Amino acid sequence: MATIDALPPLRDVIRTHDLQARKSMGQNFLLDLNLTAKIARQAGDLTGCDVLEIGPGPGGLTRGLLSEGARHVLAIEKDARCLPALAEIAAAYPGRLTVLEGDALEIDPLSHLSPPIRVAANLPYNVGTELLVRWLTPKDWPPFWQSLTLMFQREVAERIVAQPGSKTYGRLAILAQWRAEARIVLQLPPEAFTPPPKVSSSVVHLNALPTPRYPADAAVLSRVVAAAFNQRRKMLRAALKGIAPDIEDRLQAAGLKPTDRAEQIPLEGFCALARAVAAK
Repeated sequence: MATIDALPPLRDVIRTHDLQARKSMGQNFLLDLNLTAKIARQAGDLTGCDVLEIGPGPGGLTRGLLSEGARHVLAIEKDARCLPALAEIAAAYPGRLTVLEGDALEIDPLSHLSPPIRVAANLPYNVGTELLVRWLTPKDWPPFWQSLTLMFQREVAERIVAQPGSKTYGRLAILAQWRAEARIVLQLPPEAFTPPPKVSSSVVHLNALPTPRYPADAAVLSRVVAAAFNQRRKMLRAALKGIAPDIEDRLQAAGLKPTDRAEQIPLEGFCALARAVAAK
């Protein structure tokens, strides 16, 4: 950590560059460098890896990733106020940090990254789920990333790892667990952040599987799961009646009861149903 110690403490960085967190940008800064290094370690061995970071802010996690040996970090930051602070980090780690100013939802990072690639980020609350869904639903699989180590509001994290039968089980759990191993690796209280958010946070680590856990067409699976959980209190035969006119027959072909509800169906069952729906 000696190289990090040569840089100013994050509280000084924020004061110097007047980087007060903006609620409109979903910003809550982590200022404890020991904590940001701990989060970086949850991403695994970063030596020899490029790392994509979204929303670095004043650079706490950025410094953690670099100190943990990341070959190269590509940081995408929408807030121009943070760029001078990130430039100071780039100068302290020559050739290992590239910063792009812009919206992560609009920037294609792949031309700036070389495999193997991992993603690690304290995601802004207002775009976190959308980015995760994009990373889980690329046109081709395996994806460009080996793993995702991401911070979310705890409620979102619990939805990602939820199991059938729970109130948090839904579309996000299916998307994540079909193609990845997902687990919560760290819990953070509101007081770990500046300013403290109103909710607790969790770090989720997802390892990409080489192939999906069960065979299914991605588009059909997504359509079936969305329809089922959009009306999760209804029986499947009612929630899915718009999917196919003979949906009861297809449910039975998949080994499912038409009277079941979406939250009762395991991932394997949804994949079987997607195959039955796709069949002629």
